Amino acid sequence: MEDDRISLAHGNGGRFMRELIEEVFARNLVDSDLDIQADAVPIALNGGEAMITTDGFIVQPLEFPGGDIGSLAVHGTINDLAVAGARPLYLTLNAFIEEGLEIALLDRIVGSLAKAAKDAGVKVSAGDTKVLRRGEGGGLYLATTGVGVRLAGVRPAMNRIRDGDIILISGTVGDHGTAVMLARQDFGLRGDLVSDAGPVTELTESLMDFDGLRFMRDPTRGGIATIAHEIIRATGFGVRFEATIPVKEQVQSVCDMLGYDPYYLACEGRVLAVIAPEQADEALEAWRAIPGGRDAVRIGRIVSNMNRVILETTLGGERFLEELEDDPLPRIC
Repeated sequence: MEDDRISLAHGNGGRFMRELIEEVFARNLVDSDLDIQADAVPIALNGGEAMITTDGFIVQPLEFPGGDIGSLAVHGTINDLAVAGARPLYLTLNAFIEEGLEIALLDRIVGSLAKAAKDAGVKVSAGDTKVLRRGEGGGLYLATTGVGVRLAGVRPAMNRIRDGDIILISGTVGDHGTAVMLARQDFGLRGDLVSDAGPVTELTESLMDFDGLRFMRDPTRGGIATIAHEIIRATGFGVRFEATIPVKEQVQSVCDMLGYDPYYLACEGRVLAVIAPEQADEALEAWRAIPGGRDAVRIGRIVSNMNRVILETTLGGERFLEELEDDPLPRIC
């Protein structure tokens, strides 16, 4: 890989993406209060506690089992607000449309986006469109900004994480990344797996009254393994994953055949939460009472005696989960 050129690995959520953000964007925007570790940040609006986030979507194919780029844009944006402890209210939308895209396909995608926004209780309040010349895009790219209000309760953040805290996941991992890969049929594989893409606001709001809530994140690019490495860099603690991480049989089968690891694959409707050990069981009960959290489980803990990501295997062994470098699945979100 050329060191002086952008590659797909710079967008995968791993080391190259982190270094790009740190060495180019954060370095140049040092006076802007840019927080490169946060999904959403507070902004001052007439003394209120508003929060804002922004995101871009370049998924291929544009439609996949369980969603499309339109609904994904809504869910991906509002979920970043939700895991930061906010209730999403408004979205802006920028559409970059490639010449030659079928209008019927665009209409389906925008209709899906509108339905996802309405179902989530958010409004698309501003937008813009640009048309790219044929061959200069992937059919359709979307960029969004989300604005919400901070909810009462704790303010989840990595600096709240403590030794011994428990890690929870709201459902199976790797569904979205695998569903998109199967939809491409690049490997001659087919299946009935659907993406987990959806809103997580009900899950996040159910934990806001827990004073032991430390941190929440939706495991998109780079999966739960990448979140674990972000925790290590921010806190100096290590992460020990147990052999209880839920992975669907279809996802595991595809990973086994193609040499992928489900712990690095994207989810688009899950929440990873870190919470004080004495409140972990109660938090799980709260999640399991919600349709989107029926499969919630405890998957690990924060440890202070190392600064690695360790996965305990079902056979009683252990292995390291290293920081992601090569990109197994580009253009999944």
